[in-house]
Amino acid sequence: MRPPPPTFHFNNILSSLVKNKRYPTVISLFKQFEPNGITPDLCTLTILINCFCHLTHITFAFSVLANILKRGYHPNAITLNTLIKGLCFCGEIKRALYFHDKVVAQGFQLDQVSYGTLINGLCKAGETKAVARLLRKLEGHSVKPDVVMYTTIIHCLCKNKLLGDACDLYSEMIVKGISPNVFTYNTLIHGFCIMGNLKEAFSLLNEMKLKNINPDVYTFNILIDALAKEGKMKEAFSLTNEMKLKNINPDVYTFSILIDALGKEGKMKEAFSLLNEMKLKNINPNLCTFNILIDALGKEGKMKEAKIVLAMMMKACIKPNVVTYNSLIDGYFLVNEVKHAKYVFHSMAQRGVTPDVQCYTIMINGLCKKKMVDEAISLFEEMKHKNMFPNIVTYTSLIDGLCKNHH
Repeated sequence: MRPPPPTFHFNNILSSLVKNKRYPTVISLFKQFEPNGITPDLCTLTILINCFCHLTHITFAFSVLANILKRGYHPNAITLNTLIKGLCFCGEIKRALYFHDKVVAQGFQLDQVSYGTLINGLCKAGETKAVARLLRKLEGHSVKPDVVMYTTIIHCLCKNKLLGDACDLYSEMIVKGISPNVFTYNTLIHGFCIMGNLKEAFSLLNEMKLKNINPDVYTFNILIDALAKEGKMKEAFSLTNEMKLKNINPDVYTFSILIDALGKEGKMKEAFSLLNEMKLKNINPNLCTFNILIDALGKEGKMKEAKIVLAMMMKACIKPNVVTYNSLIDGYFLVNEVKHAKYVFHSMAQRGVTPDVQCYTIMINGLCKKKMVDEAISLFEEMKHKNMFPNIVTYTSLIDGLCKNHH
């Protein structure tokens, strides 16, 4: 009988299947290995662990680790990283930390990827104190914290509005000779913008320039968005021009930010001028862009123009969502076209869009204002039957309508 090909040939096949997310197929094929005289090696078993982790079958993944040890194989960093990543992927962060402590105590070697995975998992879980402790554990360790680890933690701190701690960590990076990259700066700039501290945000932009770190489109979008939200449109357009001079092309998000700000100021002519510029630059408006325009037109009572934008949207094969319909319903009530508002609301389900709490609230508010309180009450009851929880605006609208109509 001819001996089977070397195991690495089969490993290559399994790896290809994993790349195509064919995890059950890999597990099924693995079961055929030993009955056909194929001995799995460490690589094969690590691939199998990866499949179980992706399928969230952590118990099976650890049974494979036991199999590795039973066969006398020595798990390498890739095997251990796969298990750590699997635990983090399944949200078992504390178990991942315990596993880390256990393997380190047993003398197994972990690498940058191991700690990067743990840090990322802790950050996603919002475990800011635990991630700080882990970083301290790396001091004097063979694995040194790098810019990716620091940036991940800085992002987590900024997300939790712990900007002071993020800045302290940034200073620690600099002292340790770890150079921040564009992602580090973007994270901090975004953090300062969220807190409304544009002065510090622009100070970081200038620091980037001094350090020859080129801002990217995301850097500019963060700052343009912050300026636009503060109504500083002159400065926002000035920054847009600056990015063009640096050969950084504005993207769909840049244009959407500017269109949104102009729409809120009622400058629809300028907003549509930007939409035309997008077309000339072959930048396709997305769902968000169209929703921004429909909402702005609706708030101005320009429903004819809103319908034209809706038609453009459909022509571009972009399916309207609940936000689109909410803006249309709100707009129709504003111009006293109750019949159209009701038609849009009732046609949503036929188009595969489920009305949300805001949608019902817009309808209830609109109907109450038009003294159609019985219909409003009916919709309120419908919400309860659908296990939807009315918000304070829903209740306020209904109470106001009942009082004004002597109910």
